[in-house]
Amino acid sequence: MKVLAIIISYHFMPWVDKCLPSLQSSTYPVDVMVLDNGSKDESVEHVRCNYPDVTVVDNQVNLGFGKANNIGIHYAMEKGYDAVLLINQDAWLDNDALGKLVEVLENHPEYGIVSPIHKNGAGDKVERGFAAYTGVNDLQHLPQDTVVEVPFINAAIWLVRVETLRKTGAFAPLFYHYGEDKDLANRMAYHHYKIGYVPAAFGCHDREFREMGKEKFFWTEYVFHLSEYANINHSCTKAFAHGVLAVMKKALVATFHGRWGAAAAYAKVAWRLLSRTNDVAKTRKMARNSAHIPFP
Repeated sequence: MKVLAIIISYHFMPWVDKCLPSLQSSTYPVDVMVLDNGSKDESVEHVRCNYPDVTVVDNQVNLGFGKANNIGIHYAMEKGYDAVLLINQDAWLDNDALGKLVEVLENHPEYGIVSPIHKNGAGDKVERGFAAYTGVNDLQHLPQDTVVEVPFINAAIWLVRVETLRKTGAFAPLFYHYGEDKDLANRMAYHHYKIGYVPAAFGCHDREFREMGKEKFFWTEYVFHLSEYANINHSCTKAFAHGVLAVMKKALVATFHGRWGAAAAYAKVAWRLLSRTNDVAKTRKMARNSAHIPFP
């Protein structure tokens, strides 16, 4: 299986010398592409000077996570790669992890996405987001299964077969940053692909010390409910209920409890969701036919 690792970078310097060396030292061969979204630091020059085997695409501007990844996915399709490793700039792999992921993907074609155990940046604990999605909390007590199915794993480290992406489509243009991985996971389910993690494979995702301020919290609320609004597994009525009406309910609850700031913020989220109704309808229509999911 020929694999292309795709990294979307934006101010990559804090992690570049952890991320890229982990791929270079992989016991399973992998080509690497870095697509930079307009970094103002020395990321692009550092990669070009110190990692000459890495293909660098300088987008000059911030295209967002999904659109930039789609450029790499399209490249992988054109160049005959069998799979893509979508790995965040703040993530890195144990040297034997990719080989274990590839083995599982080859032996279990029912899986659309496989991922390793995500440790924190220090490597001594399970990363909190991964724990929340999978229920894995203790590195000393992991399942013995070859692969464990879960409803969702965030796209910090995904190995995906290219042929699968031809069926499901890549990241939808409805999403700029966050939510695009949940939307693609929903389409995986629609096309009867499973998502799972491999307990014998390990990587790190260094995001433990990021604060969740109010602005970011309500942005994550927006993108989550946008992904529900666009969820192709829901009927239109159910999608509207889980997307827009659920946010309206949160606004009413906040009002009832006198949390006026939260109520106003949720009202803005609901209005923003309603304003995207035409885009959501187009995305749901595209999702039924992956050939309509556009590439850059």
